[in-house]
Amino acid sequence: MFMEITEKQRYDFKREIERISSYQGRGTELISLYVPTGKMISDVANYLREEQSQSSNIKSSTTRKNVQSAISSILSRLKFYKMLAPEHGIVFFVGTIPKNGDQTTMVQHVLEPPEPIGTFLYRCDSSFYLEPLQSMLEERDIYGLLVIDRKEATIGFLKGKAIQVVKNMQSLVPSKHRMGGQSSLRFERLIEIAANEYFKQVAETCNTIFLGEKGLSGILLGGPGSTKDFFYKESYLHYELQKKVVDTFDTGYTDEYGLRELVDKAKDRLKDLDIMKQKALLDRFMSEIRKPDDGLATYGIKEVKHALDMGAVSLLLVSEGLKKMEREFTCNSCGNVQKEIQSDQEAVTPACSNCGGQMQITSEKDLVDEMFEIADRMGTEIQLISAASEEGKMLLNAFGGLAAVLRYRTGI
Repeated sequence: MFMEITEKQRYDFKREIERISSYQGRGTELISLYVPTGKMISDVANYLREEQSQSSNIKSSTTRKNVQSAISSILSRLKFYKMLAPEHGIVFFVGTIPKNGDQTTMVQHVLEPPEPIGTFLYRCDSSFYLEPLQSMLEERDIYGLLVIDRKEATIGFLKGKAIQVVKNMQSLVPSKHRMGGQSSLRFERLIEIAANEYFKQVAETCNTIFLGEKGLSGILLGGPGSTKDFFYKESYLHYELQKKVVDTFDTGYTDEYGLRELVDKAKDRLKDLDIMKQKALLDRFMSEIRKPDDGLATYGIKEVKHALDMGAVSLLLVSEGLKKMEREFTCNSCGNVQKEIQSDQEAVTPACSNCGGQMQITSEKDLVDEMFEIADRMGTEIQLISAASEEGKMLLNAFGGLAAVLRYRTGI
């Protein structure tokens, strides 16, 4: 079962993974623990106690101490869970990393992933093991799948990288050969009548399955020979689904393997679709920016934030590469509070704009998270744009990572 996650949740999850991936231990003392759905917490605790006992054999006293401390930390956190792991499982990343000079600090992250964890895994290394979670960060577009010929049809879904088989249907369409002395023409008519009924049954099943799926991005249609093309051209599918057919693809099979073959054949086409979606959003913004006085568009952190606060933004485009924090500083002398937009890597303490005194950081928030919160409050559509695409690079480098299509002009 997949959890429907919002763009903001996906962004926050990705940022957390990026933070965890940046940690590097001095030895094999960073523990990654994946606890799958339904796993008994008591079994996990017993396993960790055994590992803690085995860790006494580690030669390096520093590594031994850090590993045992990490295991103790996980054991204490396990007490917050009842008998079984949560619905999608749980992941622990705990260990000691270098800080400044000879100093070290323990990092602890506990994540409940958006998809179920399949297997139990314990790993102790110099870096955290993130591969299973990184695969969950890929786009979660949902596509309907259908492979069909005159003998059978298989219907399913593509959700991210996961292929889900929903139904296999066997046909009763006779093979094309003479039987019982019937004339060839009459037998051919009977075959076509049977085929038509079979196609209608497949279409009705597809209608039931696909029309009930929220957020269906498109339908991939495959199979050997010309049957798939005939099925599409004769419009057996519901008109709403007919419009969603991305393309037809040649496959050698019409069973579960055929679905996998279909997805493999459609890879480049799906990649093009993702790129086109982002291009269409940027084109909408660019069409406004090219107008006299920039039309109904604005860009840059200060300008977009002002328009958002006014409720003037219809569409907000945010680059995933916009790694900024809004930090609040308070003056130790006069109590003056001021906000600064800074890199997420390091806080730079400014001088007080009021008295020139020393300030200290009192709070910070990821700028993208703040954009999401304001957009949600103002009923603004918000879209994250990948920094890897050409459109994403343009948004980040030419427009500062934030661009907006406006409802009305803001005056700045």
